[in-house]
Amino acid sequence: MSDEIREECGIALVRLKHPLSYYLKKYDTPLWGFYKLFLLMEKQHNRGQDGAGVGAVKLGMPAGDPYMFRLRQLKNNPLDRIFNKLLDVYSHLEDQGIIDNNDADSVKKHFEFGAEVYMGHLRYGTSGGYTIRACHPHFRKNNWPTRNLMLSGNFNLTNTKDLNQSLIERGQHPVYEGDTQTVMEEIGFHLDEEHTKIYREMRDSGLNGQEIADKISNNLDIASILKKSSQQWDGGYSFVGLIGNGDAFALRDPNGIRPLHYMEDDDVIAVASERGPLMTVFNKQKEDIKEVEPGSALIIKSSGEFTTSQIIPAKKTMHCSFERIYFSRGNDPDIYQERKAMGAVLSQQILNAIDQDLNHAVVSFIPNTAETAYYGLMDKLKDIHISNIKENLIQSLKKGPLDSKEVENVFDSHQFRFEKVTIKDIKLRTFISQEKSRRRLASHIYDISYGSVLPDDYLVCIDDSIVRGTTLKTSILKILARLNPKKIVIASTAPQIRYPDCYGIDMSEFGKFIAFQAAIALLKDRDMEEIVTQTYQACLEELKKPMDQMTNQVKAIYKPFSADEISKKISELVTPELDYWKGEVDIIFQTIENLHSTLTQPCGDWYFTGDFPTPGGFRVVNKSFVNYYENKKTRSY
Repeated sequence: MSDEIREECGIALVRLKHPLSYYLKKYDTPLWGFYKLFLLMEKQHNRGQDGAGVGAVKLGMPAGDPYMFRLRQLKNNPLDRIFNKLLDVYSHLEDQGIIDNNDADSVKKHFEFGAEVYMGHLRYGTSGGYTIRACHPHFRKNNWPTRNLMLSGNFNLTNTKDLNQSLIERGQHPVYEGDTQTVMEEIGFHLDEEHTKIYREMRDSGLNGQEIADKISNNLDIASILKKSSQQWDGGYSFVGLIGNGDAFALRDPNGIRPLHYMEDDDVIAVASERGPLMTVFNKQKEDIKEVEPGSALIIKSSGEFTTSQIIPAKKTMHCSFERIYFSRGNDPDIYQERKAMGAVLSQQILNAIDQDLNHAVVSFIPNTAETAYYGLMDKLKDIHISNIKENLIQSLKKGPLDSKEVENVFDSHQFRFEKVTIKDIKLRTFISQEKSRRRLASHIYDISYGSVLPDDYLVCIDDSIVRGTTLKTSILKILARLNPKKIVIASTAPQIRYPDCYGIDMSEFGKFIAFQAAIALLKDRDMEEIVTQTYQACLEELKKPMDQMTNQVKAIYKPFSADEISKKISELVTPELDYWKGEVDIIFQTIENLHSTLTQPCGDWYFTGDFPTPGGFRVVNKSFVNYYENKKTRSY
C-alpha cells in the first residue's frame, strides 16, 4: 500500500497454565510467559506503530500486595521501549538482591510483570487521538479485584455516539476517548452489576469477607456479562480483557470482520490477531491454531478452566479482505498463497496493457509489501512465456527441421525481465516525522536501480492497493519515470477502493479516494454533475431513516461508468507533468471477481462494492458523502 493509511491494531494474550516455578524448571526462566508476550507482539509489529501497551495480572496474591499492572508507550519504537524498560527494572532488582532469577517466588513478588496472565496491544491511531490516555490497555480500577477491568482491542465501531448516549441516559458520565473506552465502560457496568448481585447473595447467606470474595471470583459469569454488554455494538472488533481476579476473555464481532486466533497446549493458552505469529512463537503447525468463531468468546477463569461461548449470534462471515491483501504478515501459509494468486490473476490485464509484448517488459514491485504478489505474477508470466516459446517452436518445426542456431533464435525472440527497480530507504522514512517535511522529501523515500530499464521497455510494477493515489503522483511515478520506459504500468492486487471503511482502514472521507475523484471528474467531463446533487439529496433522506433500513445511495456516482473507464481516468489524474519524461501511465486494478477467486475463505468487499456488512456501514457511507458535498473534512463515524 504505497499511500500512508492507518491500519488495524494488533492484540495478544498469554495465560500460563502453571506457576512460574514450572517454567523456571522447564525453560530455565520464570519470565517465559513475559518473553512470549513480547515475541507475539514483535511478530505483529506490522499492525501498529503509533503506540504499544502491556498489562499483567498475578494470581493468588495476598491482600495488600499489588496484583494488576499496566505500562504504555507512545514514543518511537514503543514496543522496544516498553520491554527494555521492564528488563532494566528486572536487572536492577536482581543487582540489588531483591529478586533471584532462580527463585520464581521472589520474581513474582517483586517484579511487576512476573505474572501468570499477560495482555499486549499494538496501536494504529484512528479515533481517540494520539495521547497516552488513548493508548491501550484501558484500565478501569477498583479496590475489588473482581471489579478491575483491563481491555485492549482492535476496534472500529460505527455507533460510538449512540453507545455513549446510552451511557448518559443510564446516568453515567462517559469520557469520550474512542470506541474502546465506550466498550470498556459498558462491560464495566455489567461487571459491577454481576459483582454486586453475587456479593449481596453471599453476604445475606452469612459468609465472611474472604469467602465472599472467593465466591464472587468463582461465580462471575463472563459470558453473561459480555452478552449483556454487546447487544448494541455495530462494527468490526476483536479484543482481549483481563479482570483483576485473573479471569481473562477474548471476543470477536459476529461477522468476523476483525481477525482473532488462539492456541492451547500443556503450558499455555495464547491469543493473537494473526495465526502466523502464534505458529512461530510457540512452534506450532497450521492445524494447531484455531480461529475464534464470529460472535464467540474464549473465556479463561482464574482457576484455569477454559471454555468458548457464543456471545452474539453469528452473521454472514465477512472477514476484512484487506487482511489478506495487505495487513497481515505474509508468512501465514494461506495468506502467502493467496497473495501469490492475486498477482497471478493480474497477468492477462497486464499483457493487454503492454500489447502482449513480453519481449520488451520489465516487471517489478512497489512497495515491498507487494513482493509476494510479484512472485505469483512472475510464475504466471513464466508459464505464459514458456507456452509462447513452445508455440513458436511448433510453428517453426512445421516448416521443417531446425538447426541449433534457429532454435537459439526462437528462445532469443522471447525475452522478458524481472528486476528490483526500486529501493525503499527505511531510515529516511523514519527520519521524516513532520508532515511538511514528509511532503517535501517524499520523492526521496524511494530510489531506483539505474540502468535496469531500456527506453523501449514497458515497466510493470505491482502494488498491493491504491487508495488516494497521492504517493503515486507525487513520488513513485516521478521516480520510475527517471528510468525512461516507454510506458509505466502500475497493477494493483486490490480492486478500486470506492467507499469508506469504518471497520478496518481508517478512511472515511470520499474526497481522498482516487477512484471517487475519477468518477466525479467523469461526471463533469460528460455534463452529468446533476447526479452529484441528486445523490446528496438522496443521502440526506436516507439518514432520516432508522439505521437498519438504510441503503447505499452513493452507488449512483459510479453507476454510469465501467471499471475500465474509471481506471483510465485514474491513470490521467495520477500522471505527473514532467519535463524529463513524456511516456504513458496505465493504472490497472484487480477485478472483484478475480479477488474472490484467490481467497480461501469468505471475505467482505464493502470498500470496493459498497455492500456493507452491518447497518452502521450504510449510515457511514451516506454521512460521508454528505460531508464531502458540504466540504466538511471530518470522520463520518
